Amino acid sequence: MSDPTTLLVFLAATVTAVATGLGALPLVAMRNVTPRALAYGNALAAGLMLAATFSLISEGFEFSGFRTLIGLVLGLIGIWLAKRVLDTRTDVSIANVQGADGLKILLIMGVMTMHSAAEGVGVGVAYGSGRELGDFITIAIALHNVPEGLAIALIMVPRGASVGKAARWAILSSMPQPLLAVPAFLFVLSFAPFLPVGLGLAAGAMLWMIFSELLPDAREGVEHATTGVIVTLSFTVMMGLTLVLGG
Repeated sequence: MSDPTTLLVFLAATVTAVATGLGALPLVAMRNVTPRALAYGNALAAGLMLAATFSLISEGFEFSGFRTLIGLVLGLIGIWLAKRVLDTRTDVSIANVQGADGLKILLIMGVMTMHSAAEGVGVGVAYGSGRELGDFITIAIALHNVPEGLAIALIMVPRGASVGKAARWAILSSMPQPLLAVPAFLFVLSFAPFLPVGLGLAAGAMLWMIFSELLPDAREGVEHATTGVIVTLSFTVMMGLTLVLGG
């Protein structure tokens, strides 16, 4: 197997970004969105994001538990401050969605972009350790990005965005992956110490988004017990995918 090149690293990370857009495809058949369906979507997205958060923290701890914890706190502070600032704006609009729904979409896009940045560094660092590890990490992240793209679509489509726009925004949220993978590959020794911080940063922001935004919205539309079932099942499926890839 040949040694990895910068072009290979860039193309591999681009594949992981494009895979995120595939997550929107299951919503093509969605026509009418009832409040109950919106609640189901929020619960499903929460479970998927919770599993992604668990994976981020676990991966971060393999590098440095302390730096991962620092990242968690920084991620929480960052997303909380962003929410405070955006709450003062009344003209928030994204993907033709305005107001409170537009704000929610903007927040989740920010969270998933932070997540993607950490994964992009992870791809570059992995290829810096060899072609075999880099290829494995690329495949794993690409497969994980599909349900993460679904989580983005589940927030956007029920609030008025088209499936096509949700797919494009999902891919856009993953663009930090090819942009950061190459520098991380070229300067792996410089980037590696920051990887657990980045993983924790994304995890902290995602945890806040889950418990502050998604779950409260889900509980408004369905019974708490039903919300718990959906979150647990989606979490289990996502973690099952992680187990298969890790095996």
